[in-house]
Order: sequence, then C-alpha cells, then structure tokens
Amino acid sequence: MNEFQTDRRLFLGGAAAATLAIGWSSPAFAQGIGLSSILGRASDSALDKLAQPGAFYNDEDVRIGLPFLGGNRSGVLGSILGGASRLGILDGFIRSLNSAAGTAAGEAKPIFRDAIDGLSFNDVPGIVRQNDGGTRYLRESSNDRLHGKLEPLIDTALGDLGAHGQLERLNSQHSWMRSAGLDRARLNKTVTDQGLDGIFSYIGREETNFRSNPLGNAGKALKDIF
Repeated sequence: MNEFQTDRRLFLGGAAAATLAIGWSSPAFAQGIGLSSILGRASDSALDKLAQPGAFYNDEDVRIGLPFLGGNRSGVLGSILGGASRLGILDGFIRSLNSAAGTAAGEAKPIFRDAIDGLSFNDVPGIVRQNDGGTRYLRESSNDRLHGKLEPLIDTALGDLGAHGQLERLNSQHSWMRSAGLDRARLNKTVTDQGLDGIFSYIGREETNFRSNPLGNAGKALKDIF
C-alpha cells in the first residue's frame, strides 16, 4: 500500500468516525436509532409468533370473532346468533378467520418494517420513556396505511382457506345469518381490524421485552440510552 492510499484510508476512517460521533452525540438521534432497531425486532418477533398455527385462535386476548358476537347486537337476533355460536355452527368459520389472520401475519413483515423505517423519532422524544411507546407511536402514525396494506393479504388468505365460501353457504342456509348483514367486504374489514389489534398487542409486548434487554449481554450501551 503506498503513502497516498494510507493517507486516504486514514482520512475516510476519521471522517466516518466524526460523523458517527456527531450523530450519536444527540440523545434524540441515539434514542431514535435504538428504538427503531428494537421496534423492528419486536414486530418481526410478534409476527413470527402470530403466524404459528392456531396462534390467533388459541389466545383469547387476540382471537378473531364475528362483529355481531361482540355484544353489539341485542334482542332476538342477538340471542339466535349467540345460540348458533354456542352450538358450534359458526366454530369452523371462526377458526378459518383466525387462520387467515395468522397467514397474513406471516406475510406482513415487510409492511411493518417499511412503516418502522419511515418513522421519525426526533419529534417525539417522550415515546422512549414508555415501555411500549414505539408501538403506540407506530399505530398512531401508520395505522391506516398498515390497514390498507394488510387487508389485501387478509382477503387472499380468507379466500385460500375457504372462508368466503363458508360465508356464502352460511348466508344461504340461515336467515339469521343473512340478517346479520355480513358480506365479503365487511368480513375482510373486521378480520383486518381485529388482526391489526392483535398484532399491535403482540408488538407492544415484544417491545417491552426487548427494551429490558435490547441486545443481550452486548446491549448495555444501547440499554443505557433508555
């Protein structure tokens, strides 16, 4: 290596170090970088867990249900629908909805990573003080965009798993089901709404866990930022 190459490498190395030093000297910058990394890992971990077979259905906190079984309907129709649910008439259908949400979760990593990469943390320094602050901020700033990108995945998964066909058969066979007014568009929306609720719930849990130990034994410096 000649003298010119040596001097050039020293100059470039010094410039890079200076740039990093300037950036990391800002607490907001450091917090933003650290939180973005943790939030990305949290979303990946949450989606991996929810993509496991039966994950949505087996967790009552995030289980996907039908909108008219959530207490929004009363009277005779509500009693009939509740009875149908208790008799298991809707069980296979509801399981399909949860399986579809899990399938969509397994394909949603790039969507959430893209949303996280687009966040700016410098203007909201307070979020780093909450255990799930990044998750809350992600939802507040990106919920509609994430919903719009997740719903087509839900629609495809519902179709592939036969849920749309199940809905058509239930509507054709039972007048009480038709009276509930559940069509394909409404089904897609309610599964996406509830699926997104579940995903954010899991991301919040994972964020809390990662904040407590960001990078294992190697993460003390990053942990000190928070």
